[in-house]
Parts: sequence; structure tokens; C-alpha cells
Amino acid sequence: MLTSLYVRHFAVVEEAEIAFGPGLTAVSGETGAGKSLLVDALMLLAGARADSGMVRAGSDRAELIAEFDLSELPEARAWLRREELDEDDACQLRRVIRAEGSSRAWINGRPANASQLGELATLLVEIHGQHEHQALLSRAHQMELLDAYAGNEALVAQVRELAQQWRELGNRIRKLSGGDDREQRIELLSHELGELEKWALPAAELTELEASHKRLANAGRLAEGAGGVVELLDGESEFALRRALGRAQLEMSKLAALDDRLAPLLELLDNASIQLSEAADGLGRYALDVDLDPERYTEVDTHLTRLHELSRRHRVPVAELHDKAATLRQELDELEGAGDALEKLASQRTRLQQQYDEHAATLSTARQQAAERLGGEVSGLMGELGMSGGRLVVELEATNDNEPDPQGRERCELLVSANPGQPPRALRKVASGGELARISLAIEVATLGKDTIGTMVFDEVDTGIGGAVAEVVGQKLRALGAQRQVLCVTHLPQVAAQGHAHLRVSKASDGESTRTRIEKLDASGRRDELARMLGGVEITRETRAHAKQMLERAQV
Repeated sequence: MLTSLYVRHFAVVEEAEIAFGPGLTAVSGETGAGKSLLVDALMLLAGARADSGMVRAGSDRAELIAEFDLSELPEARAWLRREELDEDDACQLRRVIRAEGSSRAWINGRPANASQLGELATLLVEIHGQHEHQALLSRAHQMELLDAYAGNEALVAQVRELAQQWRELGNRIRKLSGGDDREQRIELLSHELGELEKWALPAAELTELEASHKRLANAGRLAEGAGGVVELLDGESEFALRRALGRAQLEMSKLAALDDRLAPLLELLDNASIQLSEAADGLGRYALDVDLDPERYTEVDTHLTRLHELSRRHRVPVAELHDKAATLRQELDELEGAGDALEKLASQRTRLQQQYDEHAATLSTARQQAAERLGGEVSGLMGELGMSGGRLVVELEATNDNEPDPQGRERCELLVSANPGQPPRALRKVASGGELARISLAIEVATLGKDTIGTMVFDEVDTGIGGAVAEVVGQKLRALGAQRQVLCVTHLPQVAAQGHAHLRVSKASDGESTRTRIEKLDASGRRDELARMLGGVEITRETRAHAKQMLERAQV
């Protein structure tokens, strides 16, 4: 439900904040006062295209904010959760339009694009009138409305689920069979798997292979280097470390005999001499044992080269080739043993097709019966709403597709004839805004409480009518308001009198600028506004009395 609307520097509105309650809220005002600005603001917050002409003259930007209570709108809450834009049971839509033509939008304080605004708005508000973006003009929404009217929700869910299961089985069968080239796929997998099983290694063995390659590639340098270090440590040269260390030990032993505080340092030199000897011996053995086998190097180098070729071919790192082999093995096993599995899946799919056909046929029958009832009921309401001889036809067109369709075996189109003798045409092609609004009203009344949208807005619903028909329109809107929040822009007192609340839009000019004011009327203000709508500029005692009677009659 819409709880508040804030507009600032929007068209001729300098600033206004309006609180909304449940039921029917009537919006009235003199011609040209800007009654439809509320509708325009909601349209923009629903993602409609903005332009700089919507910004009040002399201002750099216009700002629009709408607050909604989502406590009874589970689909809107679910959408916000999916988009990670949720904020408890509240929802704020905000849009800023700049004078140079750009605009920005936010949902619950987070940046959003026009597409997101539009998706969310279809779950929050439905606008009926001469505007374009109306859910009722969507064929998908028309089918949803028909199913809701018929109480087909459970049957629709079953049909959708069976169709999805059928398609999932089809995907599994295609994957398992390898499509049209199963034999070629098996041959390719066998070849690729043979190569991988020959060359790919587990992580530990791959690490050892790479280490061996590094050692073999540098065997000569390692042997020569180790021998050179041995010569530095324990060679024949008088500068060899072991000889120098021996001289140091001899000199230190003489000094330690004179001062026993040097004994620990002498011990360190002795230990160093032992470690130096062990290092020299170890390096000597290493130099003799270094593998200088060129054949082994060629073998290891070839192995690594093949691994890198396979890595490029399969587009995975060398370390993941072993896992790739396991994946290909699983796919090959499935394809080679697919016969029995494919037979079982095909049998399951046939059963699903049969179940789908049965449920879809039941759904088609229910839809056809509901279509006739809905068409007749709406046609009767159209007559009450001043469209005598008008009728609605709910057309169901078969899809001519044997494959299970999640939406069922037919598509829905609402066809309307607004006047006697005219052939029914698609509702989305009806040109008159007033007729479209009244047809929409008739459909909403006929399907009262069947959809889940919390707020409905009717603009120009009373165009071209008056008298008793206008009162009927008002009564229908009030009945609708008992189930949903309804906003109605009207110029007829018979409609405005039926409102649970009443907003008046007025404008004033100081000769230099024009300002529009939006105010919520109390009981006295409502009487005066109805009197103005009844009698024009001059409000007489008689028109006030008539207005009072209309208000009292509407409350009965």
C-alpha cells in the first residue's frame, strides 16, 4: 500500500508531501490545476522515461519519493530479497530528474536503474488510464488474472512443474547421449583420456618430476660447483678454510692455556672444524653422485613438454590435468553405459508427458469455463459503467506445440468492443483513455480481490460520463477500495463523494510564477469541494446541501 508521496520542484508543484490511507482516495481540482501530476509522479517512480520539461522552471532538479507498506505484498518482498534491496516491510522509491535531462533512481536508499524500478512497480501499483505501462495490457498478466479469477493457482503450479521436469529430463538425455555425435564423442574421449592417463600425474609426483628436471638440466653445473666448494673448504691451497681454521685452533689453544676464559671460544672453533669437515665430505660425495644421465634428462623433459601441450589443449593448469582425466573418465563411462540409463530416462519422460497432457487439458477446460464467466460479468459491468452494448471476450488461443509448455496449452488475449456493432479488438489496442480506464475498472471489479497488487490508480475513469453512470462508477470504485487501496483522479462529484478520503489540487499565480497545492480535505472541505464540482465558481446554499446529501448517501 502507498503510504506517502513527496514531490519537490516537479512541474508546477514547488513542494508537497501527501499521506495516503487504505480505501478509495479521490483526487479533484479545477481544470489545469495539475490533478494528474500525482499519476505522472507515480509513473516516473515506476520507471517511465523522464525529460527535463518535468523540472519546475528555475529549478535544477525535481525529486520524487514514494513510500510503500509491504506487509501484505509477499511478492514485492520476495523481489527485494532477490535483488538484495529489502528493508523489512517498508519500501522507498526515489527518483531525481535534473534540468539537463539526466535522472537517477534509488530503491530503499540503494542505486537502481529504470528497469528495476519498473519490475518492482508492477508488484506495487497498477495504473489505469491513457498511460502506456499498464500491467493489464500484458497478455501474461491477463492470463494470470484469468487463472486467479478461476482459482487455478494449484493447477497452474502443477502444469509448470511438470513442464520443467520434462525439460530437465530432456537436458539429461541429451547430455547422456552426447547429442547426435555420441560415437564421435566416445572416440574423442577415449583418445584424450588415453593421453592424460599416460602423462598426467598426481600433485606429489608432478612436483618430484619438476624437481628432477631442474636437477638433470643443471647436473654439470651442480657437480662442478660442488667440487669447487670442496676445494675452497678442504683443498691443497694454503688459503683453504680447513687449513686456516687449523691454524686458528692451534693459536687459540695456546691462548686458552694462559686464560681459561677463552676455553669456550676454543670449543666453538673445534665444533666449526668438525662441521666444516662434514660439509666438505658431504659435498665431495654429492659431486661424485650427481646424475649426468642425458637419456634420463631427455625422458623427463619430454614428459614435461607433453604436459604443457595437454595443458594448452584442455585449457587447464598442468597441476589440474590429473583431475581433468578423472572428469573425462566419468563422462566416458556414462556414455559407454548410457543405454540402460537412457531407456529409463526416456520412460520417465514419457510418463511426465502423459501427466502434463492430463493436467494441461484440465487447466484448459477450467480456463475456458472461467473465460466465458469473466467475459459475461465484465460485459454486464461495462453496461453499468456507461458503455451500453460494449462487451469483453476472453480469447484463448491454442499454442500448437506438442512439447510441454510451463504456461499451458493456450495463450490469453482480452478482446473488447466498446460500442454495439464494433468487432472485438485487443484491449491493448483500445485507443480511448477513458474507455480503457472504465474497461479496466470493470475487469478489476469482476476479479475483485483476485490479484496481488496493493495499489490501483484510475486516471480519467469518468471521461465522457455523468449522472447515474457516474454514481455507479463511484460505487464500483468504493467497492474496489474495500479490498485494495484505490486512487482516482476525477472531475465528477458523484465519483469524488464515494471516496474514503479526498485530496484537492489547486493552483495560484502571483503574476510571475504558478504554484500547485495539494491538500487533504476534512468533512467541511469535502462538502465545499463537492459543491464547487456541482455548481462551478459560485457555491450556493443549495449546492452545499446537495453535496452534503451525496456524502451522506455514499457512507451508507
